[in-house]
Amino acid sequence: MDKLDVYTKKVDDWMAKYPTITGYDYLTSLESQFGYSKVYFFCAALMAAGTSLYLLGGIKLISDLVGFVYPAYASFKAIDSADPNDDTQWLTYWVVFALFSILESAASFLVSYIPFYFFIKLSFLVWLYHPNTMGAGVVYVQVIRPNVLGYIGGEDKKKD
Repeated sequence: MDKLDVYTKKVDDWMAKYPTITGYDYLTSLESQFGYSKVYFFCAALMAAGTSLYLLGGIKLISDLVGFVYPAYASFKAIDSADPNDDTQWLTYWVVFALFSILESAASFLVSYIPFYFFIKLSFLVWLYHPNTMGAGVVYVQVIRPNVLGYIGGEDKKKD
């Protein structure tokens, strides 16, 4: 089995795991109709969607969607879950995201001078919400909380 078949199988398994999101049944019918793997149709659709987004709004739209779509989805799931830790994680993310958005708007004149700014922003946003890094918690504890706590009359009861 060559590498392409291995990756095709992995993508197919992932698509089968999320049939509603990926349109697995429709892609299976396309596969039987045209004789090409459903993974190829799925990848072509992703590339077409990504290209359309880029042409419509540029990299700014894509980076804004990356910073909003998955975190909003995960926040909706967290609201309905019994675990309070995921609520805290996503509330923290939205606080950091809001502060970052405000700072970005205020310093918009500088954005054009930073090479690859939107790729850096994209990486930063993924770092903020990725489950392995939990960057929003780091930014909140090390930057936001110490600077805001004195203004809201809070006392540092929590020792992290």
